[in-house]
Amino acid sequence: MEITRRNLIRNAIAAGGLAAAATALPGVLRSAAAADPAPGAPATLGRTYLPGPAGPGGYRGVIAAAGEPHRTRTALGVLGDAGRAARREGLLSFVQLSDVHIVDAQSPLRLEWTDRLDDPSPLPAIGLFSSAYRPQEMLTGQVADSMVRAINRIGSGPVTGTPFALAIQTGDNSDNSQLNEVRWNITALNGGPMRVDSGRLTKWEGVADSLKATYDGAYWHPEGNPNGRPVDRPRAEYGFPVVPGLLDAARRPFTAEGLTIPWYSVFGNHDGLAQGNFPASTLQLNLIALGALKIISPPLGLDPGQLLEDLTGDPAGLLTTLLSGATSATVRLVTPDRDRRLLTRKQIVEQHFLLGGAPFGHGFTSTNRQQGTAYYHFDEGRFRFVVLDTVNPNGYSDGSLDTTQFAWLTALLAQSSDKIVMVFSHHTSTTMGNPLIATGGSLEARVTGATVLDALLSTPSVIAWINGHTHRNQVSPRPRPGGGGLWEITTASHIDWPQQARIIEIADNRDGTLSIFTTMVDHAGPASAGAGTATPEQLAGLARELAANDWHDHDGGLGTLDDRNVELLVANPLA
Repeated sequence: MEITRRNLIRNAIAAGGLAAAATALPGVLRSAAAADPAPGAPATLGRTYLPGPAGPGGYRGVIAAAGEPHRTRTALGVLGDAGRAARREGLLSFVQLSDVHIVDAQSPLRLEWTDRLDDPSPLPAIGLFSSAYRPQEMLTGQVADSMVRAINRIGSGPVTGTPFALAIQTGDNSDNSQLNEVRWNITALNGGPMRVDSGRLTKWEGVADSLKATYDGAYWHPEGNPNGRPVDRPRAEYGFPVVPGLLDAARRPFTAEGLTIPWYSVFGNHDGLAQGNFPASTLQLNLIALGALKIISPPLGLDPGQLLEDLTGDPAGLLTTLLSGATSATVRLVTPDRDRRLLTRKQIVEQHFLLGGAPFGHGFTSTNRQQGTAYYHFDEGRFRFVVLDTVNPNGYSDGSLDTTQFAWLTALLAQSSDKIVMVFSHHTSTTMGNPLIATGGSLEARVTGATVLDALLSTPSVIAWINGHTHRNQVSPRPRPGGGGLWEITTASHIDWPQQARIIEIADNRDGTLSIFTTMVDHAGPASAGAGTATPEQLAGLARELAANDWHDHDGGLGTLDDRNVELLVANPLA
């Protein structure tokens, strides 16, 4: 059983200096200056980033490497004409952002202290918790802004040259459904003054600082260890560097560039649930988020099995007990902040109207605004974008649909025979296994991923289901019983390696087929050779390096070559 911050109880219910030396590697660009994309650079077709050779402790810098050409995939049995490249017409180009996870890393309502229960060690692996803490999470705002800058520089699809029509972020836009995180996310995409800081605005207060009284060596302390305290584990065992001034640099105000195209929002479990698992409307959890006490270290002799049971049954009660001083947990004072309050789904939808930007409401409709729902659709020429809300408000990270939304979906699909349909959600078809229903009031069954996929496959006009949640690049064929089918396109996150977004282009091959081209986008942060702390882009480059060295999971998110830059052939439903 594995529990992550993105998936805390899912199974309970079902350095810089390495880059210069690395330029001798095959396929690696020779010049550090070449690591920075030029305006209009064709995303990862021209160059991409990879971890360099391991240094002391295994720590790796990030280096610029040769780009990746598109690979054609025909697993649906649809074969385009050999001469299609000369005839094809670009119909649509847009960008998918997923799992941005802008984090208030100083919030009292975070579970960093559970992360060590899944740290590698000579002891048998507990296998319960991972990614409850990341060394790069203080830099998520800068990563979001740097991705925006990369998208603006590219401007159009690298295959068809069609200008981007829009961007859509497929959920987990914030990390903890807090007001400040939601606003930071919207500001990063809209543009404007931005400061990813909370509580005491003159000093960092959290697990990463070097306050001697609550120093815990399980976390990376970029400023170093205080006198009399041992070097932290990330530095001692994994070769992490000391980066003086990083905590102040992470808090420094900057001006977000903002997308030059309209952008749309999809609801994810971290947007709708505290820590992506617990109903955000729980009064006790909200009081903890707004409070002045933060758990730094767990109690001595913590039983992981009991912790799992307590988190499953009464998370607010467990946290309240740990904060009360009744256990040996290490707790520190932090400055309270009203902007850390947890928002309901309706309140998050409302923020997309209040903060402006194009389009007004970022896809959410007046019905969503009034009823507190988060599913909708819109048309872009001959294309229909169908946006689902796959978050189960009753809790847990896995998703599902309520029966009302599923009825809306099936009715909409029946009315879409004259459109090319793409469906967007946070969860994938295989992570929608959450049937949990309310325990009070009226009860109803929820619709899981296999049933939703069957509905999409029974609709010939649906060519793709585009989603996130797993923090991994993955492209899967979903065949129809009678031939053809749709492609399920899952894109990695901004917070974990490789910190990529995805360009999606639709081209008409004029032979009865469409080509869906997907091209990965690296954000504008530099490779390790140019990383620093002076600008948001430099901080984003450092964040990517830290993500590449996360001791829990720093490899799987990239996916295979067949999951990244690909041409996906599908039948043209309008032919």
